[in-house]
Formats: sequence, structure tokens, C-alpha cells
Amino acid sequence: MTFGRIELHPVLGKLPDAPLIEVVFDGQRLFGLEGESIAATLLANGIRKLRVQEESDNPRGIYCNIGHCMECRVSVDGFSGIRACMTPVKEGMTISSGIKLPLPFRHTPPSERSGGA
Repeated sequence: MTFGRIELHPVLGKLPDAPLIEVVFDGQRLFGLEGESIAATLLANGIRKLRVQEESDNPRGIYCNIGHCMECRVSVDGFSGIRACMTPVKEGMTISSGIKLPLPFRHTPPSERSGGA
């Protein structure tokens, strides 16, 4: 079964056999391998955009793939802020594109506000 996976790596060898499981991402039924990360399942199914950046609305996806950058945040079974690269995929999981986090409050001194005061 291929669907976007490297099944025979020149250094790591053959992809280990693992049961196929089903998950849902943004309403779309996908298949992954038991024990792999959510990120691996999404990438193998051709999904690159996991959320949008809060200020620019630019698409974000997998970046470091080791849990440090937080770019791969998704919602899983109703819990938001889950790192797709660090979370194992499980049968029946419902995964949603990450929601935007609120921007930090920015204090503007009265002298810089439009309209004076």
C-alpha cells in the first residue's frame, strides 16, 4: 500500500508492517498506520496545511517535526493545540485544522491613538 509513503528507504530499509487504521481530518476519511504520528498520516495522505498563522493567515504545516516549533498544532477529539508531530494516530480519531490562537493584547499609549486624547 503506497499512498505517499516511502516504503523502501535506502538507509532505513523496508517500512515495518503495521495495521491500517482510519481517522477523520476536517471531515475527510483518511488511512494511516498504527503507531505513526498524526503528522505522518496527514503527510502520507497529501495534507500539508494544518493551520493558518494568526497574524498573516499564511498556511502552516510540519516544520521541525520534533515538537519544538508548535507549527503543527491541530485539534484532536475536541482538544486544541495538539502537536501533530508528537501525537500517535489512533483508530477513529477526529482531527481538525488548528484554530487560530488569540493575538496578545497590544497597549497603545494615548498619545499614539488616532483621534488624540
